[in-house]
Amino acid sequence: MEQENTVDLDDAKGSGFRRYATKQMIAFILLAVLGLWILAMLFTFSRPAGNSTAEHAEPAAKSDHAAPAVQLDAHAKPAAEAKKIVSSHAPITPPQEENKTSGEAFVKAVIAPLRYELEERSWGWRPNDILDVTDNINNFQEGVIEVTRRAVERLTENISRTGSTAAFDKKLEDARSSCFMVEAKKYWFPSPERKYADGLEDLEKYMEKLKSGEAFFFTRADNLIPLLNEFENLLGSCDDNLVKSNEKDGSPVSFFKADDYLYYAKGVANTMATILEAVEKDFHATLERRNCLPDLHHAIESCKHAAHLDPFIVLNSDLNSIFSNHRANMAAHISHARFYLSVLIKTLST
Repeated sequence: MEQENTVDLDDAKGSGFRRYATKQMIAFILLAVLGLWILAMLFTFSRPAGNSTAEHAEPAAKSDHAAPAVQLDAHAKPAAEAKKIVSSHAPITPPQEENKTSGEAFVKAVIAPLRYELEERSWGWRPNDILDVTDNINNFQEGVIEVTRRAVERLTENISRTGSTAAFDKKLEDARSSCFMVEAKKYWFPSPERKYADGLEDLEKYMEKLKSGEAFFFTRADNLIPLLNEFENLLGSCDDNLVKSNEKDGSPVSFFKADDYLYYAKGVANTMATILEAVEKDFHATLERRNCLPDLHHAIESCKHAAHLDPFIVLNSDLNSIFSNHRANMAAHISHARFYLSVLIKTLST
């Protein structure tokens, strides 16, 4: 009898221990999930929101996720009356104001996205951080600087000059060759943050020269086409990275590489939408005369859709899977923008 009581007591202790251990395990799992969620909120979703009308607005108060995009067409209402879009990243368009000087809207649009990443983004410029814990934003910012570089290159080479024999504007030349060519991941000597800020100052000085009549901004079709070609080529590179199944060495595109491609394309689309909306303002007469405004609106809208794609986790599932392939979703918008830019280039070239 005493032995049976001892066995029952041992069983009871074992059962109690198992219940205790089970509760502890469940509590540990819940705490781990909560901790991962908090880290995701801090590192992945620390991007202040903005709107896509022509203002660098204050962060949205209600949500970090994008609202449905505004439908644009050739008869779109003024931006002040249009429905606003909430973005999870930098505002998509520059401040809207009456620009009496040709080129002012364009230069502001080139400045605005990079300035946001340098001065208003929490933790500032991140691709060269020693502790690389926010790779999504890092790749987004690399997309921003790549579009900025190409826009400044075409502004320096084509838009601010009458032809190949005209002299370069000194401020634009300094910004192009000395500032924006610095590698985004370079840590020091010189730091990209400092050089990019210097480049933005050079662009602002060029804008002041435009206002005083000391600099030029030409709005002919042959001035615009090289910029559109640059944008089309960059979108083509993004498109290839978004649709490919294997890397150059033959290995499959990994889960970790998939989100790098997506957020780089997102940064490209976000910045490109800003600049293209300024193109509509400064090149409006040329575009309207060639009946190109609808094509430009389609390209802008597609870039905005790409910029607002913001999955909680970037999935790289098979295209026939019940789960999403976010790279393919992004590729659809990027490809659409690229197509309409190619149509726009052909129309302006004829």
